[in-house]
Amino acid sequence: MADVVDSDELLRRIQRARACAAQEERAWRARGDEASRTDPGAARDADVRATAYEVVVRVLDEVLTPGRATAQD
Repeated sequence: MADVVDSDELLRRIQRARACAAQEERAWRARGDEASRTDPGAARDADVRATAYEVVVRVLDEVLTPGRATAQD
């Protein structure tokens, strides 16, 4: 059975998920930069993964601060 969480805990979980996604995006960007010198296929794969994490960060940003991203774009 699922645990019941209050809104503060839900907010903390979303913030942790956003921080994790941002960290993964940075890691995949770094891997892509390293791989671009020697392995174009791995660089493309890293770019796709980094882009996926970037999208997750943007979605979670929208959940945390609705409308802010739209105003900046």
